[in-house]
Amino acid sequence: MKQNNKRHILWRYGLVVGFMLLFSVTIIWNMFKLTVVHAAAWNEKAKTVLDSVTSIPPERGKLLADDGTVLAANLQFYVVRIDWFTEGIKVDSLKKDLGPLCDSLAAFDPTMTAVEWRKKLLEDRKNILDAANPKTPGKKPRKNHAYRLFSRMLTHREYQRVRNFPFFRRPKNQTGFYEELHVKRTKPYGAMAARSIGSLDSTGVHGRSGLESALDSLLYGKPGIARNIQLTNAIVPVESVPAVKGYDITTTINVQLQDIVENELNKMCIEADAEWGTCVLMEVATGEIKAISNLERSKTTGEYVENINHAVLGYEPGSVVKTISMMVALEDGIVNNIEEPIVTGSTWTYAGGKPITDAHGGATRTPRQIIETSSNIGMAKLIVRKYGDNPPAFKKRLEEMGFFEPFHLGIAGETTPWFQDAEIKNGGRVTLSRQAFGYGSRIPPLCTLAMYNAIANDGKYVKPRLFKKLSREGEPDSIIPVTYIRKQVCSPENARKLRIMLHDVVWGSHGTARHWVQDDKVEIAGKTGTAYTTSGGQYSGQKRLAFCGFFPYDKPKYSCMVLMLGANCGAGASSGTVLKNIARKMYAHGLLGPSPDYATEKPAAGQEKKTYPTLFASMGDTKSKYINGGLSIKSSHRYARPGKVQKGVPNVIGLDIREAISVLEDAGLTVSFTGTGMVTAQSLASGSNFVRGQRINLRLRNS
Repeated sequence: MKQNNKRHILWRYGLVVGFMLLFSVTIIWNMFKLTVVHAAAWNEKAKTVLDSVTSIPPERGKLLADDGTVLAANLQFYVVRIDWFTEGIKVDSLKKDLGPLCDSLAAFDPTMTAVEWRKKLLEDRKNILDAANPKTPGKKPRKNHAYRLFSRMLTHREYQRVRNFPFFRRPKNQTGFYEELHVKRTKPYGAMAARSIGSLDSTGVHGRSGLESALDSLLYGKPGIARNIQLTNAIVPVESVPAVKGYDITTTINVQLQDIVENELNKMCIEADAEWGTCVLMEVATGEIKAISNLERSKTTGEYVENINHAVLGYEPGSVVKTISMMVALEDGIVNNIEEPIVTGSTWTYAGGKPITDAHGGATRTPRQIIETSSNIGMAKLIVRKYGDNPPAFKKRLEEMGFFEPFHLGIAGETTPWFQDAEIKNGGRVTLSRQAFGYGSRIPPLCTLAMYNAIANDGKYVKPRLFKKLSREGEPDSIIPVTYIRKQVCSPENARKLRIMLHDVVWGSHGTARHWVQDDKVEIAGKTGTAYTTSGGQYSGQKRLAFCGFFPYDKPKYSCMVLMLGANCGAGASSGTVLKNIARKMYAHGLLGPSPDYATEKPAAGQEKKTYPTLFASMGDTKSKYINGGLSIKSSHRYARPGKVQKGVPNVIGLDIREAISVLEDAGLTVSFTGTGMVTAQSLASGSNFVRGQRINLRLRNS
């Protein structure tokens, strides 16, 4: 019996040893195959893995306003979570630690009290645990145990604050705290100039529209390279070539002016019930676009929102093109004397076309009056004087002046002017006569504005631009200089004549904008324009209403173009009023340069003795006397400096309008005023209660 057992034991032992030997041989054989037989193949695979590279995405550059204010930048946001299944979270200690945590949460987010936070956390934790271990048969357990602490993403500063709560300072395996990092392209000013700034594609990496798209190669930067290296127990990527951050691009947009332009355009769109409106404000000397706004009525909400960039799309311009036609007439010698009488009448048939009618017609009109009264017949007659026998030459002349050259602004969808072909036959001559006063062509508002800007700039045809500097890490890399499409698109003398004509449009006794654009603060010159829209090849009753001009008239600093579709009033009352209100607000904020706070009295007829201006001052007697003496003022009146108000409406009586607006707007009031000089009365009594945004009316006087 013992012998049999011994035999069985030896047999089993031998079997085990045999399996072990076989297993060892298999391992040795496989090792041999890997290291010797198939060594070349595995070495090639290893080389492939080690040679593979990973792209490191660069940090996208920022878009900045003209003063360095951020318009668009990549910011880090965090989703904060707690994993309730973390082993270090003990039920007993949690109830004790929950009090301080809820106190911290209530201080961070006061929409709920500490008690409410405690109740919410415990209920949510129970729901998550129940979902992870469902008691209902057939119900699948929830795999994600993480609880999102806040419904919104936190900024970096907010994340740092939450991370430093006493509860979360402990190791993560005791709190379950973890965060998810998200990088988002953010526009601090929201919809302001949104269409011009543009947006990113669905990946959030490259630009899709606006400046984000046009300047994408500069903003994106250069990707880096990470190569794989072999460590003891793993292959890990290590940066080989660092990523190069994209350029920060300084645009020409001025945040304060952009705000003014958008507010005034929005107010008029609402008041005139327009379908859309666009407005561009440009600096005369440099061509810098300081503000650009495109508002369109939303079909869902009815509110006006940033939409299609109409400023760079072509539309029949209407009468604003007459100024450009008059520039051609002056430069070509068609008009030498702007006071020359030209027979116009109220209707005129040319080359067998339909009669041209003149709503502002008369027996005769001088070139000055043609622009002032916006005479279609007068403008057509001037252009066909030279180009009637060769209609295509008119378009060629505009090409020579640089009118069709692209600006390359960086705005997606930018177009150039288009003129209907005019062959040498009757139809061509008819087309030419219409193009002279704004039909048979499609011109982007920005192109019209650039020409008006040249008139304000003594004929220098400066190229509009939307960005002016590239930099990295705050250090300038490239400065984009002021450039010219043509150094002189017209002579300074002809530019002066055109400025006179445009001044007549606003200030002349028959000017088409005289009732709406005249202003006692800022002298504006410009031109109205109306064009009917087309539908199915036929003109409809809907109008596009334009006003293009510049200010202040004596030394133009800004040019501006406003175009609106479907407004329920005329071009001067809609687009012209927008431009006037922009100019008034800029004046009130001191953005048009220094302006006097006293008015010089004109001497009476036959009076030789000099009369002195009345001085208004908001200072002490000593300074007032010093100014009186320095300016040789013998008679002056001084308003006392208003006393400080601790609460309620500030007292601004005695202040100049710029200082008064600053004080009142800082307090939260909306300001309107009448008159010139110093504030002599205010509609809301100083110290009285008010609601933020409430309007206060000021009365100004010079004596």
